[in-house]
Amino acid sequence: MTGERIIEVTNLCKEFKDVKAVSNLDLNVYEGDVFGFLGPNGAGKSTTIRMLLSLINPGEGDIKIFGKTLKKERNYILRRIGAIVEKPDFYGYLSAYKNLEILGRISGKDISGNRIMEVLELVGLEKRYKSKVKTFSHGMKQRLGLAQALLHDPDLIILDEPTTGLDPQGMKEIRDLIIHLSRDRHKTLFLSSHILYEVELVANRMIIINKGKTVVEGKVNDLLDANKLKVTFEVNDAEKVKQILRETAYINDLESVVNNTVIFSLSSEKIAPLNRYMVENGIEVSAVVPTRSLEEYFLSITEKAS
Repeated sequence: MTGERIIEVTNLCKEFKDVKAVSNLDLNVYEGDVFGFLGPNGAGKSTTIRMLLSLINPGEGDIKIFGKTLKKERNYILRRIGAIVEKPDFYGYLSAYKNLEILGRISGKDISGNRIMEVLELVGLEKRYKSKVKTFSHGMKQRLGLAQALLHDPDLIILDEPTTGLDPQGMKEIRDLIIHLSRDRHKTLFLSSHILYEVELVANRMIIINKGKTVVEGKVNDLLDANKLKVTFEVNDAEKVKQILRETAYINDLESVVNNTVIFSLSSEKIAPLNRYMVENGIEVSAVVPTRSLEEYFLSITEKAS
């Protein structure tokens, strides 16, 4: 991590009557991150995002964004943030272009017509720029919300469930856009989503929270590698594999045998020695496929924390 801290949250707390929505939460987002913000329903994700955007005040704790304290430099910070929070809202009787034009004026920035068309093209709505928003599907409104968040060319983009209502092709396009904004436009993205597969494909760092508290935070690859992988070996003789492993510790890692496929639950450092052991004992290994989905990791971590 060579970038500066873009978001720095320390001991953040928020209570609603008798419910502690966020409890002593710490997190750090660095310049250039695509940061996955994960947790089950009711974990405190939306409350945290609302505090980051100064929509609600923290009960306790500190929020710094761009190195400045949110309480003291609210206007400066918010001018550099673009966000989608829940369902975007627009004037249904006006066109997509006109909505963005009005929102641009409200932002206080001089947004050109070219810029409006640029962001519409980025989200795949350039051909519908004249269409009234009331004719848009839910997914198209979600895209327009993303265009609104990008309109003033923010440095930090906070997206709360950005693929809600999109079909698989639309989800892929938004995923590609997130990658483009990070790699090519050098934006920092804070991405809250319940679609864990989507986060796994785009995020480099993440945090999992549960009941308002941090469960784990770090680089996505490191966290997924830190626990056992599900490793599939394609072999010429699965029954012989069972026989040669019977007197070894590897037999405890064996999960299942299906035809000529043998599946183990292994830590990453065991894969090569096991493969070598099988080959040395006359097993032909044609493929080794380790897998570890964020969904499996997420469930294992949140179950431990509950």
